Amino acid sequence: MNTNKLNTIFWEDERVDGADKVTGKARYTAEHSLPNLAYAVFVTSTIAKGTIKNLDVSKALEMPGVLDVIYYANCPVVPGYNSNAAERPKNVSEWRGHKVLYDNKVRFFGQPIALIVADSLENANAAIRFVKADYEIEKFETNFDKARLDAANLKAPINYKRGTGNTKTVAATADGEYTIPIEVHSPMELQATIAYWEAEDKLLLYDKTQGPKSTQGTVARTFGLPEKNVRVIAENVGGAFGSSLRSWSNVPAACIAAKKLNRPVKLVLTRPQMFSLIGYRPQSWQKVNIAVDAEGNFLSINHEAISNTSRYEDFREGIVDVSKFLYACENVTTKYSLLPLDLSTPIWMRGPGEATGCFALESAIDDLSYQLKMDPIALRIKNFTTINPENKLPFSDINLKACYEYGAEKIGWKNRSAVPGKLKENGWLIGYGMAVGVFGAGKGAASVRIVLSNDGKLLIECAVSDMGPGTTTSMTKIAAEAMQMPIAKIKFKLGDSDLPPGPSQGGSGTTSTVGSAVDLACKTVQQKLKEMAIQFAPVFAGATADALEVKNEMVLLKADATKNMDIVGLLKSANQEKIDLIINSTGKTPEQLKFTSNSFSSHYVKVAVNAQNGKIKVLEVVTTGDAGKIISPKTARSQMIGGVVGGIGMALSEKLDIDHATGQIINASFGDYHVPLHSQIPKTDAWFVNKPDLNVNDIGAKGIGEIALIGFAAAVSNAVYNATGKRVRDLPITPEKLGFKTAKV
Repeated sequence: MNTNKLNTIFWEDERVDGADKVTGKARYTAEHSLPNLAYAVFVTSTIAKGTIKNLDVSKALEMPGVLDVIYYANCPVVPGYNSNAAERPKNVSEWRGHKVLYDNKVRFFGQPIALIVADSLENANAAIRFVKADYEIEKFETNFDKARLDAANLKAPINYKRGTGNTKTVAATADGEYTIPIEVHSPMELQATIAYWEAEDKLLLYDKTQGPKSTQGTVARTFGLPEKNVRVIAENVGGAFGSSLRSWSNVPAACIAAKKLNRPVKLVLTRPQMFSLIGYRPQSWQKVNIAVDAEGNFLSINHEAISNTSRYEDFREGIVDVSKFLYACENVTTKYSLLPLDLSTPIWMRGPGEATGCFALESAIDDLSYQLKMDPIALRIKNFTTINPENKLPFSDINLKACYEYGAEKIGWKNRSAVPGKLKENGWLIGYGMAVGVFGAGKGAASVRIVLSNDGKLLIECAVSDMGPGTTTSMTKIAAEAMQMPIAKIKFKLGDSDLPPGPSQGGSGTTSTVGSAVDLACKTVQQKLKEMAIQFAPVFAGATADALEVKNEMVLLKADATKNMDIVGLLKSANQEKIDLIINSTGKTPEQLKFTSNSFSSHYVKVAVNAQNGKIKVLEVVTTGDAGKIISPKTARSQMIGGVVGGIGMALSEKLDIDHATGQIINASFGDYHVPLHSQIPKTDAWFVNKPDLNVNDIGAKGIGEIALIGFAAAVSNAVYNATGKRVRDLPITPEKLGFKTAKV
């Protein structure tokens, strides 16, 4: 037998689910169907705050096909809606967030106040206008900029202080206020749930979720069910960016309706409802002050932030955290406060916290570079550190200097003018900017089932989801490399809570966590095969497991590869149909906990600004990632390009507009909320250091999804300043904010 048949197919970089997705074979939540399926739609409030004095549903109930209208007066009891812990059963936890259909209180404009269930979606929608609400309106506040000026509106801050204060001579200071509006996730797939009670205490859910196990636990605790009696299926997730990291009102509403009607119910949010019912990046205000000496050493960093939350629930994220550790600085002070408003609750959005914080921090550093007449990259290198200043632990690995070198070379940094507003091409002002991003690189616990069948095929299962980054592809490639077998013979199954537990897909931890479990599972199977070979294959008589290796679908002797046996033949000789194991992988080891682990990025942008009307074009992007070993270059590059797209939107166009006289969102559509167009995405070079970080996990891989976006808006802002000499600290950057009249598109 040819022992050198290691095929290039091991290293193929095509998405293993690509064909299914482009041909329509892949099914998303709302595309599933069950017998006797009913359709539900929300009726939403037309005020921002108050009480429903009366809700008339009589005419809606008379409409063709309408099966029920569920609201606070007829909603069945939900155990998890009880806020009195003493009255709740031990297996019930209080529902976190807005309790849909529970009471007659209105807490934000667009809040669901009733659920119409009908025999078709058309009939359900037709009945909406026949539900009449009589409100008692209360005074409300949705204006962040106005409310934050009164300290009495803020919740108690979280404070941090390091150092005794600067006593050295200050050569320059960057001091500025930065604001970012509410931004929404805008995934392609609408939030959806199909609920079906298979028995009184057994529930099947098809749900758009980033965490099947998380949703399973939430629903079980809300309805007082054994967790094993709730099954959540999320075969494919059509983008989420953090919006599906928790269960929203559509989940309990569908469960309530299905139970009440004793039939499966599908509930899909509308596109406008996606702007108000599944969270958003909170609006924020930041103030950053950085003092430096004449050589550019950071003497002190002060970072203050305020972000909004809802009245009924606190949502916090790490906006100021990046200032505590990204650069060497002895004296750091941060302050973070929440501002409750009469809006729905925010949620994590790609690069949560750090994307907001890095915009302010990296813009302030750019300010300093001009004051010091120092290159922005050189200033960052001056304050580079291999030790996390916050916890004093060494970074598991940090290769930002390599990123700086590559990015500067590829973007043509040498062409950048050190004086803003001096460089022109074809009548347009030209500017170059860069910025850094960082995010934690964790490793959690996960379990996988691995099955090697006697037909030579390998199946691996885990209850993780895949919202688009290519988890299925990455896990398949990890298994192919570990087992040294063709990708075509490996299947990775996910998206079902009945599978072994895996993490929610968020925070850039999936590859590290689940990938480590897959790698461990493959190594365990290899060990089993070696032991089996010694027992059942005479050719290995007297050999030890250490003397054998598994590759090319064979077990072979390291010292003499001619002594081998193929895996299929071995399993048959052992009279085994399969090797079937559940493998549990834990979090970081004690040795790995001696390090702080992060992924890093640096972004480089060339922009053109029309000198007549202020129109901004992003001409070229180089984006670099320091994220350990790159498992799948193609999907990793896609992640970085996705971050570029999101970063351009964050910098130049995205903003949720609210009419503060009514509390209503006034641009809840893709026509009015401006995400970047294909024509606005320039030539992009995505590059990775691609150096395994074995201080994080055994596969050496770290997350990419968050760092792809974090810092990018600052890079664009810094480039615009370099082009125009005008610093915009209020996103998005527009011609008007640069002092121009409205630019024609």
